[in-house]
Amino acid sequence: MQHEILAAGATLLDPWDHHGWGGAGGMWLWGGLMMLFWVALVAAVVWFVATRSGPRPTAPADRAREILAERYARGEITGDEYRERLDTLR
Repeated sequence: MQHEILAAGATLLDPWDHHGWGGAGGMWLWGGLMMLFWVALVAAVVWFVATRSGPRPTAPADRAREILAERYARGEITGDEYRERLDTLR
């Protein structure tokens, strides 16, 4: 009896058994896992490239012009002061 149980267990673990999880019957499982692996790999590469190719830092002169425009928009400086300082930045 014990020999029959061991033989039945060995049949379930046999990779060439076409009626269990191995062999052609389990190809869908391994194929699905392989597809998930490649999808995850491609998604990771896309995510890595997307996060690394974000907006580039602006030049200091560009940032200074932005700050100047913001101050003018808030009314902290007059139009004449804005144009004078903008000319100085150029």
